[in-house]
Amino acid sequence: MPTTQDIQASAPSASCPFHNGDSVYLAKGSYQGTAGTFLNLRKDPKWADIREPDESIRAHPVEWLASAIRPNAHQ
Repeated sequence: MPTTQDIQASAPSASCPFHNGDSVYLAKGSYQGTAGTFLNLRKDPKWADIREPDESIRAHPVEWLASAIRPNAHQ
């Protein structure tokens, strides 16, 4: 479980397709299908903190994440 020190308040890097508050889900990995809210990148930018439905904050590889909202879904 990440500590307060592990959580960055900075914005995602230009290569990260997610922003704080984005709805995401785990498209890969052992917790595939888990929904959550993207919070931020970790010190290692290949990892991100995600708030899961039970309000826990867990770190997952960014490459395992996918947007929970399809592009142009609002149109």
